[in-house]
Amino acid sequence: MFLLAGCSKEPFYQEQAYVFGTIVEVSIYGEDETKARRGTAAVLAEFQRLHDMLHAWQPSELSALNTAIAQGKTFKATPELVMMLRDAAGVSQQSGNLFNPAIGGLIQAWGFQADDFKPVLPDMRKVATLLKADPEMGDLVFKGAQIGSRNRSVKFDLGGYAKGYALDRAATLLQALGIRNALINIGGNVLALGAHGDRPWRVGIQHPRKPGPLATLELHDGEAIGTSGDYQRYFELGGKRYCHIIDPRSGMPVQGVQAVTILTRGAHAGLRSDAASKPLFISGSAGWRAAARQMQLDDALLIDGAGAVHLTGAMQKRLEFTDRNTVRSVEP
Repeated sequence: MFLLAGCSKEPFYQEQAYVFGTIVEVSIYGEDETKARRGTAAVLAEFQRLHDMLHAWQPSELSALNTAIAQGKTFKATPELVMMLRDAAGVSQQSGNLFNPAIGGLIQAWGFQADDFKPVLPDMRKVATLLKADPEMGDLVFKGAQIGSRNRSVKFDLGGYAKGYALDRAATLLQALGIRNALINIGGNVLALGAHGDRPWRVGIQHPRKPGPLATLELHDGEAIGTSGDYQRYFELGGKRYCHIIDPRSGMPVQGVQAVTILTRGAHAGLRSDAASKPLFISGSAGWRAAARQMQLDDALLIDGAGAVHLTGAMQKRLEFTDRNTVRSVEP
């Protein structure tokens, strides 16, 4: 996902950093450089704070919680983490547990809790044991600030939640500073504030197998778009691609899907752009449309393993495909 910027006489400030294991970018339109720098610094500092708080395999509040659960203990969490986990549990329930941040053990077993991925299959006996333990968000027990679990196999990985939460936090910080027009991009999850001058922000959806955009669209104030793909965190072995998105029903990386993109708006649009895309990806080409309805998504697109595009009618209306001959199936 990337910004398609045009020429402008108004001030335009843009800064990149590396947080959450990906490139993040803050673009601010129509503000003087001092104010734009102050806003960007606040956003990037908040991203780093959340990264440090929610890291799944380095010392953090989240990893300390995981250690306590593995030992059968409760953990006194900050109000913010309690709120996040309660909210994530609600999203998980809505998705029929396809969105399941409690399967960090499986993600670790497949080698994806690391900066570099080795093309090595896990011990499938360990995968089977973790699968049989059936960790899920419903195992959590909340007593005020104390968090415990009825299942000691619960191990949190909020990689499918944190970026979306961070987008909403960024919007709140920028608005508090009086910055009305901005675009925040965290590795393909993008939230728009205001506009890019006299036109909406325009972004591209990365093609999962080719350089450049598959399609472009205009992103309006308060809208967010999120993509889950098999092309960023993955390894290949024996001619097969193994991506970081794990199906909690099988314990295996999802195959047969290259990417899913959804468009969200309204309250918590950033958060929903991140978490709500995972159930569609896991459901695959046969079940993505039902999953979109379950997650209350009108605008959604899935690219299957063969590269064919499936999308809703609402999403079709928003997109301008780079190649007009792109094969696509509109599913009501």
